[in-house]
Amino acid sequence: MRQARGARRAAPVARRSPARKVAPEADGETRRRLLEEARALFAADGFRRVTVRQICAAAGANVAAINYHFGDKRGLYREVVDDAVRIMKETTGDAQTQEGRTSEQKLRAYIRVFVTRAGAGRGNHRWIHQLWSHEMAEPTAALEHVVQEVVVPRITYMRELIGDMLALPPEDERVLRCVLSVQSQFHAAMANPVSTRLVPGFTADPESMDRLAQHIADFSIGGIRSLRTAAANRHAARRT
Repeated sequence: MRQARGARRAAPVARRSPARKVAPEADGETRRRLLEEARALFAADGFRRVTVRQICAAAGANVAAINYHFGDKRGLYREVVDDAVRIMKETTGDAQTQEGRTSEQKLRAYIRVFVTRAGAGRGNHRWIHQLWSHEMAEPTAALEHVVQEVVVPRITYMRELIGDMLALPPEDERVLRCVLSVQSQFHAAMANPVSTRLVPGFTADPESMDRLAQHIADFSIGGIRSLRTAAANRHAARRT
Protein backbone atom coordinates (compact mmCIF):
# COMPACT_ATOMS: atom_id res chain seq x y z
CA MET A 1 0.00 0.00 0.00
CA ARG A 2 1.42 3.38 -1.04
CA GLN A 3 2.20 5.96 1.58
CA ALA A 4 -0.52 8.59 1.79
CA ARG A 5 0.29 11.84 0.07
CA GLY A 6 1.63 14.46 2.49
CA ALA A 7 2.57 11.90 5.13
CA ARG A 8 5.99 12.49 6.60
CA ARG A 9 8.57 9.84 6.47
CA ALA A 10 9.93 8.76 9.81
CA ALA A 11 13.26 10.35 10.51
CA PRO A 12 16.11 7.86 10.38
CA VAL A 13 17.27 6.75 13.82
CA ALA A 14 20.72 8.13 14.57
CA ARG A 15 23.19 5.47 15.50
CA ARG A 16 25.13 6.11 18.66
CA SER A 17 28.84 5.91 18.32
CA PRO A 18 30.41 3.54 20.82
CA ALA A 19 31.51 5.21 24.08
CA ARG A 20 35.12 6.29 24.01
CA LYS A 21 37.12 4.20 26.42
CA VAL A 22 39.63 5.94 28.65
CA ALA A 23 42.99 4.25 28.76
CA PRO A 24 43.74 2.85 32.25
CA GLU A 25 47.01 4.77 32.41
CA ALA A 26 45.21 8.07 31.62
CA ASP A 27 42.58 7.27 34.24
CA GLY A 28 45.30 6.58 36.79
CA GLU A 29 47.13 9.78 35.90
CA THR A 30 43.99 11.85 36.46
CA ARG A 31 43.49 10.24 39.85
CA ARG A 32 47.11 10.89 40.78
CA ARG A 33 46.86 14.57 39.80
CA LEU A 34 43.66 15.01 41.78
CA LEU A 35 45.29 13.56 44.88
CA GLU A 36 48.41 15.65 44.44
CA GLU A 37 46.55 18.93 43.99
CA ALA A 38 44.04 18.13 46.72
CA ARG A 39 46.90 17.43 49.13
CA ALA A 40 48.43 20.85 48.45
CA LEU A 41 45.11 22.72 48.63
CA PHE A 42 43.82 20.97 51.75
CA ALA A 43 47.18 21.56 53.48
CA ALA A 44 47.09 25.26 52.58
CA ASP A 45 43.42 26.06 53.31
CA GLY A 46 41.83 23.13 55.14
CA PHE A 47 38.96 20.88 54.11
CA ARG A 48 36.10 23.36 54.38
CA ARG A 49 37.59 26.22 52.36
CA VAL A 50 38.68 24.14 49.37
CA THR A 51 36.10 23.49 46.64
CA VAL A 52 35.73 20.66 44.16
CA ARG A 53 36.10 23.14 41.29
CA GLN A 54 39.39 24.42 42.70
CA ILE A 55 40.86 20.94 42.91
CA CYS A 56 39.70 19.92 39.44
CA ALA A 57 40.96 23.17 37.90
CA ALA A 58 44.38 22.71 39.51
CA ALA A 59 44.52 19.10 38.31
CA GLY A 60 43.27 19.95 34.82
CA ALA A 61 40.37 17.54 35.26
CA ASN A 62 36.63 17.59 34.59
CA VAL A 63 34.51 18.70 37.57
CA ALA A 64 32.93 15.23 37.64
CA ALA A 65 36.32 13.55 38.06
CA ILE A 66 36.28 13.66 41.87
CA ASN A 67 32.90 11.92 42.05
CA TYR A 68 34.12 9.33 39.55
CA HIS A 69 37.36 8.51 41.38
CA PHE A 70 36.53 9.19 45.04
CA GLY A 71 32.74 9.44 45.42
CA ASP A 72 32.81 13.04 46.65
CA LYS A 73 35.06 15.66 48.26
CA ARG A 74 35.00 13.83 51.59
CA GLY A 75 36.14 10.64 49.91
CA LEU A 76 39.04 12.50 48.32
CA TYR A 77 39.94 14.12 51.64
CA ARG A 78 39.90 10.73 53.35
CA GLU A 79 42.39 9.43 50.77
CA VAL A 80 44.67 12.40 51.45
CA VAL A 81 44.41 11.78 55.20
CA ASP A 82 45.06 8.07 54.72
CA ASP A 83 48.25 8.95 52.85
CA ALA A 84 49.35 11.16 55.75
CA VAL A 85 48.49 8.44 58.26
CA ARG A 86 50.56 5.90 56.32
CA ILE A 87 53.62 8.17 56.40
CA MET A 88 53.17 9.00 60.10
CA LYS A 89 52.81 5.30 60.98
CA GLU A 90 56.05 4.56 59.13
CA THR A 91 57.76 7.17 61.31
CA THR A 92 56.25 5.62 64.45
CA GLY A 93 57.50 2.19 63.39
CA ASP A 94 61.01 3.48 62.73
CA ALA A 95 61.07 5.21 66.13
CA GLN A 96 60.07 2.04 67.97
CA THR A 97 62.56 -0.43 66.47
CA GLN A 98 64.93 -0.29 69.42
CA GLU A 99 64.91 -3.82 70.83
CA GLY A 100 67.31 -4.77 73.61
CA ARG A 101 67.87 -1.25 74.91
CA THR A 102 66.95 0.43 78.17
CA SER A 103 63.89 2.66 78.34
CA GLU A 104 66.14 5.74 78.46
CA GLN A 105 67.97 4.63 75.32
CA LYS A 106 64.70 3.88 73.56
CA LEU A 107 63.29 7.29 74.49
CA ARG A 108 66.45 9.02 73.25
CA ALA A 109 66.22 7.14 69.91
CA TYR A 110 62.49 7.88 69.68
CA ILE A 111 63.10 11.61 70.17
CA ARG A 112 65.85 11.66 67.56
CA VAL A 113 63.66 10.00 64.90
CA PHE A 114 60.78 12.41 65.46
CA VAL A 115 62.88 15.56 65.58
CA THR A 116 64.81 14.68 62.42
CA ARG A 117 61.60 13.68 60.61
CA ALA A 118 59.93 16.91 61.73
CA GLY A 119 62.89 18.84 60.32
CA ALA A 120 62.68 16.90 57.09
CA GLY A 121 58.96 17.70 57.11
CA ARG A 122 59.85 21.27 56.20
CA GLY A 123 60.36 19.83 52.72
CA ASN A 124 58.54 16.85 51.19
CA HIS A 125 56.24 16.15 54.15
CA ARG A 126 55.52 19.66 55.29
CA TRP A 127 51.98 19.27 53.99
CA ILE A 128 51.28 16.72 56.75
CA HIS A 129 52.02 19.22 59.53
CA GLN A 130 49.93 21.86 57.76
CA LEU A 131 47.03 19.45 57.27
CA TRP A 132 47.20 18.42 60.93
CA SER A 133 47.14 22.09 62.02
CA HIS A 134 43.90 22.61 60.11
CA GLU A 135 42.41 19.43 61.58
CA MET A 136 43.12 20.60 65.12
CA ALA A 137 41.70 24.06 64.42
CA GLU A 138 38.63 22.86 62.47
CA PRO A 139 38.15 19.13 63.11
CA THR A 140 36.50 16.90 60.52
CA ALA A 141 35.35 13.30 60.80
CA ALA A 142 38.92 12.30 59.88
CA LEU A 143 40.33 13.60 63.17
CA GLU A 144 39.28 10.54 65.18
CA HIS A 145 40.88 8.29 62.55
CA VAL A 146 44.22 10.10 62.90
CA VAL A 147 44.06 10.10 66.69
CA GLN A 148 43.36 6.38 66.94
CA GLU A 149 45.79 5.29 64.22
CA VAL A 150 48.70 7.63 64.98
CA VAL A 151 48.46 9.65 68.20
CA VAL A 152 47.23 6.96 70.61
CA PRO A 153 49.93 4.39 69.65
CA ARG A 154 52.66 7.02 70.04
CA ILE A 155 51.41 8.22 73.42
CA THR A 156 50.99 4.61 74.60
CA TYR A 157 54.57 3.76 73.65
CA MET A 158 55.97 6.81 75.43
CA ARG A 159 53.89 6.10 78.53
CA GLU A 160 55.39 2.62 78.70
CA LEU A 161 58.94 3.97 78.42
CA ILE A 162 58.52 6.85 80.87
CA GLY A 163 56.47 4.73 83.28
CA ASP A 164 59.38 2.29 83.41
CA MET A 165 61.85 5.14 83.96
CA LEU A 166 59.75 6.51 86.85
CA ALA A 167 58.86 3.07 88.23
CA LEU A 168 55.20 4.01 87.89
CA PRO A 169 52.27 2.42 86.03
CA PRO A 170 51.87 3.80 82.46
CA GLU A 171 48.40 5.12 83.31
CA ASP A 172 49.69 7.23 86.22
CA GLU A 173 48.92 10.93 85.77
CA ARG A 174 52.55 11.88 86.45
CA VAL A 175 53.65 9.68 83.57
CA LEU A 176 51.18 11.33 81.21
CA ARG A 177 52.37 14.78 82.22
CA CYS A 178 55.94 13.79 81.34
CA VAL A 179 54.80 12.34 78.00
CA LEU A 180 53.06 15.59 77.09
CA SER A 181 56.11 17.59 78.16
CA VAL A 182 58.37 15.59 75.85
CA GLN A 183 55.91 15.52 72.96
CA SER A 184 55.33 19.27 73.01
CA GLN A 185 59.03 19.93 72.41
CA PHE A 186 58.87 18.30 68.98
CA HIS A 187 57.08 21.40 67.72
CA ALA A 188 60.38 23.27 67.97
CA ALA A 189 61.55 21.37 64.91
CA MET A 190 58.52 22.35 62.83
CA ALA A 191 58.59 25.51 60.75
CA ASN A 192 55.88 27.99 61.69
CA PRO A 193 55.55 31.80 61.72
CA VAL A 194 56.39 31.97 65.44
CA SER A 195 59.44 29.68 65.49
CA THR A 196 61.00 31.34 62.45
CA ARG A 197 60.69 34.72 64.19
CA LEU A 198 62.04 33.52 67.52
CA VAL A 199 65.00 31.74 65.94
CA PRO A 200 65.47 33.45 62.56
CA GLY A 201 68.80 31.78 61.84
CA PHE A 202 67.63 28.27 62.61
CA THR A 203 67.93 25.79 59.75
CA ALA A 204 66.72 22.23 59.35
CA ASP A 205 70.02 20.77 58.19
CA PRO A 206 70.94 17.33 59.65
CA GLU A 207 73.52 18.73 62.09
CA SER A 208 71.07 21.28 63.53
CA MET A 209 68.40 18.60 63.89
CA ASP A 210 70.84 16.28 65.66
CA ARG A 211 71.77 19.02 68.13
CA LEU A 212 68.13 19.83 68.78
CA ALA A 213 67.27 16.15 69.29
CA GLN A 214 70.21 15.78 71.68
CA HIS A 215 69.05 18.80 73.68
CA ILE A 216 65.43 17.63 73.92
CA ALA A 217 66.57 14.15 75.00
CA ASP A 218 69.03 15.46 77.60
CA PHE A 219 66.52 17.98 78.95
CA SER A 220 63.67 15.46 79.09
CA ILE A 221 65.62 12.56 80.55
CA GLY A 222 67.24 14.87 83.09
CA GLY A 223 63.82 16.06 84.20
CA ILE A 224 62.46 12.51 84.45
CA ARG A 225 65.47 11.42 86.52
CA SER A 226 64.92 14.39 88.81
CA LEU A 227 61.29 13.45 89.35
CA ARG A 228 62.26 9.86 90.08
CA THR A 229 64.89 10.97 92.60
CA ALA A 230 62.48 13.38 94.29
CA ALA A 231 59.85 10.64 94.58
CA ALA A 232 62.39 8.23 96.05
CA ASN A 233 63.50 10.85 98.59
CA ARG A 234 59.91 11.51 99.65
CA HIS A 235 59.31 7.80 100.04
CA ALA A 236 62.47 7.41 102.13
CA ALA A 237 61.52 10.36 104.32
CA ARG A 238 58.12 8.84 105.09
CA ARG A 239 59.77 5.61 106.21
CA THR A 240 62.08 7.33 108.68
